[in-house]
Amino acid sequence: MRDDGTMGEERRPEFGVRREATLDLYRLLVESLRDYAVFALDETGHVMTWNAGAERFKGYMAEEIIGRHFSVFYPQSEIDAGRPEMELREAARVGRYEEEGWRLRKDGSRFWAHIVITPLRDENGGLIGFGKVTRDLTERRVAEQRAIEDARRIAEVEAANRAKSDFLAAMSHELRTPLNAIGGYVDLISLGIRGPVTDQQLDDLRRIRRSQQHLLGIINDLLNFSRLEGGHVTYNIDSVPLRSIMKTVQAMSEPLASAKGLTLKWPRNLQVHVYVDRSKTEQILMNLLTNAIKFTAAGGAVTVTCTSKRDRVVIDVDDTGTGIAPEKLEEIFEPFVQVGRTHTSVHEGTGLGLAISRDLAYAMGGDLTARSELGVGSTFTLTLPRHAPHA
Repeated sequence: MRDDGTMGEERRPEFGVRREATLDLYRLLVESLRDYAVFALDETGHVMTWNAGAERFKGYMAEEIIGRHFSVFYPQSEIDAGRPEMELREAARVGRYEEEGWRLRKDGSRFWAHIVITPLRDENGGLIGFGKVTRDLTERRVAEQRAIEDARRIAEVEAANRAKSDFLAAMSHELRTPLNAIGGYVDLISLGIRGPVTDQQLDDLRRIRRSQQHLLGIINDLLNFSRLEGGHVTYNIDSVPLRSIMKTVQAMSEPLASAKGLTLKWPRNLQVHVYVDRSKTEQILMNLLTNAIKFTAAGGAVTVTCTSKRDRVVIDVDDTGTGIAPEKLEEIFEPFVQVGRTHTSVHEGTGLGLAISRDLAYAMGGDLTARSELGVGSTFTLTLPRHAPHA
């Protein structure tokens, strides 16, 4: 017994046994790791130990790699640049070296590795070797690269869309100016301000006017689409009587239906309010009615009905027109798509009306859907938020 009352030499054998058991446990732990390559190098970089993880993803058996220089794991370009030796020098100087980079398996294939090199020193501080831990992060690297590539591709698409929208907006403005001038001069001539006009000349002027209005409608569609694409559309949402919206749309659409010999039916006794942007709701309904009239033959009918639900108002626009094939029902809401258009078709336009209408409906908290049967007709359903002003 020592002077301090503790056991001296008597505890050393027990301590030695525990230390040996701890070392055995540590060796067992290192050797059993399968997701990490953990091995020791001598002070010159030659492999001294090899665990199961190193064997699993580097491909070498212990007897194949022990005694060889660890530079065998590096691409030739990095060997030529002296990188393996630099890493050992840096680890010895700083106390640790850590990085990620490409390494080689036994079969020559590459994997993305995270490596940590730590110097091993004796009790006097002398360098006796290095411990190296390597982890295969190839899957994470591939996922990161894929995410970067996806982000780059999305950024390119967004940039292209912005460029397209900016171009459409600029061209729309540039084209609207001369088209408005054409319409103005046609009106001046038609009124006889520039002198007498014959009946044949008036007929020609009406043709010019219709063409001008058609082109202006196309330009307006392009301008509206570019604004939607660029997020430049503002909404003035308020409680609006549906009856007043219908009255406005009815006044604009009935001359079109009458000119084509169609019956146009409207809902009666509308008492509901919708919570929408009035002008944009009128734009949607006018587009639906224009399409219905366009694709319905003379003698047919277009019917507008309205159903009020608890928090929704559902407006159906039914026609007895040509109908749409079931597989085309979603396609018609895509920009620049016109189902049934051919080179000899009389149906003109940009194919933007329904795409714009659905986007406007979405933005106001509503929806726009369609159902149809070829040869029977189509129904377009506009759903809008209902508002109870006296609730």
